[in-house]
Amino acid sequence: MARGGFPGGFGGINMNQIMKQAKKMQEEMEKSQENLASQTFESTTGGGAVYAKVNGSKELMEIKIQKDVVDPDDVEMLQDLILTCVNDALKKVDDAQAKELGKYNIPGLK
Repeated sequence: MARGGFPGGFGGINMNQIMKQAKKMQEEMEKSQENLASQTFESTTGGGAVYAKVNGSKELMEIKIQKDVVDPDDVEMLQDLILTCVNDALKKVDDAQAKELGKYNIPGLK
């Protein structure tokens, strides 16, 4: 009988093998996260009037606004275009993360 009185370990489970698999999965997840962080995601709104680029770490890297969209009498429209554009770019990051990290099937991980 194995130490602790459990034949073959814990019900036949090889804890060393489980630990090796967990470490391998952690390393793969870290590589996936690094890969995502190095990617860029872009979005445009208003027919190209506003452009935003973010990285996989959800940092806004670039924003461009066409001059003809800047109307001092309608600042709210420009604000809405910017919000929509940036939020769409960030959603693309979320979607990529869900796709990439979802393959690990860990509860609570997005």
